[in-house]
Amino acid sequence: MTPQPNPQVGAAVKAADRAHVFHSWSAQELIDPPAIAGAEGAYFWDYDGNRYLDFTSGLVYTNIGYQHPKVVAAIQEQAATMTTFAPAFAVEARSEAARLIAERTPGDLDKIFFTNAGADAVEHATRMARLHTGRPKVLSAYRSYHGGTHQAINLTGDPRRWASDTGAAGVVRFWAPFLYRSRFYAETEQQECERALQHLEDTIVFEGPQTVAAIILETVPGTAGIMIPPPGYLAGVRELCDKYGIVFILDEVMAGFGRTGEWFAADLFDVTPDLLTFAKGVNSGYVPLGGVAISGKIAETFAKRPYPGGLTYSGHPLACAAAVATINVMAEEGIVEHAAKLGAQVVEPGLRALAERHPSVGEVRGVGMFWALELVKNRETREPLVPYNATGDANAPMAAFGAAAKKHGLWPFINMNRTHVVPACNITETEAKEGLAALDAALSAADEHTV
Repeated sequence: MTPQPNPQVGAAVKAADRAHVFHSWSAQELIDPPAIAGAEGAYFWDYDGNRYLDFTSGLVYTNIGYQHPKVVAAIQEQAATMTTFAPAFAVEARSEAARLIAERTPGDLDKIFFTNAGADAVEHATRMARLHTGRPKVLSAYRSYHGGTHQAINLTGDPRRWASDTGAAGVVRFWAPFLYRSRFYAETEQQECERALQHLEDTIVFEGPQTVAAIILETVPGTAGIMIPPPGYLAGVRELCDKYGIVFILDEVMAGFGRTGEWFAADLFDVTPDLLTFAKGVNSGYVPLGGVAISGKIAETFAKRPYPGGLTYSGHPLACAAAVATINVMAEEGIVEHAAKLGAQVVEPGLRALAERHPSVGEVRGVGMFWALELVKNRETREPLVPYNATGDANAPMAAFGAAAKKHGLWPFINMNRTHVVPACNITETEAKEGLAALDAALSAADEHTV
């Protein structure tokens, strides 16, 4: 679709936003949110007629792109027959969504508890783990993001946690593996894996295994940097959980539903958790939906004992109808396989070629449609292009990179000193190459800040 400029309407939308909308994670008077007129496929556009290739997939959730006609039609059809209904009843869209999800989750994760989003899925997964084990603590990684609600933000490792962290949420943090910035002085992936697992077991032992209910990990950490765990690490965590009677929770809110070139990232590592959280890609974010996939042994805990938790909109029919349509579209159109193939044949080689040309690129890492470029001042020292949690003038190099990307028609995902390449999983080869060309141009702005 060719966007038709309408600046007058755009100005009205912007004015109403600035007068009444309170934006998340923001100092309200320091932001200037663009007014968006429309979106389709891998693109969106504003009221001034500027069109952008979206390398963020919204917030890494439009896995099938914007406005897929089959999902839009399914939402319309569901709205015409049953817009909403309470969660205590069996509803066709809810039942079918649960069935389709359970068919694709690893192992025996066959029971689905629906939530409204990823954060409350994490809330409920940790609650289930604590009730199942009768233990209070949950271990999470420093480099992580698990959501913005109270328990989820306390489980999160990044600086957005700091303002809400009272140190009283029953959370203990540990370092997960990340060879490029190893906390274990490792020189190989094998060393990083072995030392990270030893560190985790030491943490469990010194915290008291009998106090630890769960370990939660993003299968492939998303916002924190798209660090692919080294071979054997997740299997080793699974073994530690079994050894000490700890519930293993995998957070697949961002990595799930095709993003890594598999239905779930756990399939890349042949690991089955006890609980798996999901959201985002389950219905491409068309209607808010999340959930927890539950193993047989944890489901059995609540077979005759009520689970003390629920949501008014759990399994909302519109959201579930969108999930049914999205999963069917992904299967019919081979989107999961496409993400794997395009990632391996186009995106990865393209990003590695960029790294050869641009001194600001310290590392390329990822899989499927889930990639990150680590931007640095100096490749030898690996000093980040901007300091950790930089703001204002300290963040100027990344701001310059972002502005350059937008100038070339690319909307980038930027977090700290990284840019993530996370477009729709059904982006075409032509679109992917267009995005890589825009990245190539934008990285020149980052290169100006290298030494």
